[in-house]
Amino acid sequence: MKTLFTVLLAFGLVLSSGSARAWKPDATSKLELSVAQAILMANETDPTLTMWFESAYAYAVYPRVVKGGFIVGGAHGKGLIIQADRTVGKTTLSQLTVGAQLGGQAYAEYIMFKDQVAFEHFTRGNYEFGAQVSAVAITLGASADAAYDSGVAIFTLAKGGLMFEASVGGQKFSYTPK
Repeated sequence: MKTLFTVLLAFGLVLSSGSARAWKPDATSKLELSVAQAILMANETDPTLTMWFESAYAYAVYPRVVKGGFIVGGAHGKGLIIQADRTVGKTTLSQLTVGAQLGGQAYAEYIMFKDQVAFEHFTRGNYEFGAQVSAVAITLGASADAAYDSGVAIFTLAKGGLMFEASVGGQKFSYTPK
């Protein structure tokens, strides 16, 4: 019953919102429903984020990234790539960090691609963000001051946990077309 309620809620809210250019999740796909919920949470937390979903050439959504560390750390998440109104592929995020760190956390990550060039660079495979790339934490109004860097903008939304971190690392992504 809880699953049915979640499916109906996510599907109904996505249909009623104008965000994400009318992308509708496949009600039989747990990952697509999780992505829809993550988009709704982001837009509810910061309504100005809607413009990013609507104006991006394409975007990746990782509804749940789990991160943990004790000196050496890592993170992993699965997501989808959405372009206009359709899911165009699946993607994974992996991260390895080294340095002073302790704890664990879960968060959602959103990667916006400004144009076809940035999107194609990502989808060629083995895409990486180095330590110098930063993400904007989603809070009310935070996305209003965000900007693309090399055609990409990254946002994160904390879901829980506690992590102390002063480490160096990067994120690596894979892409599988649908």
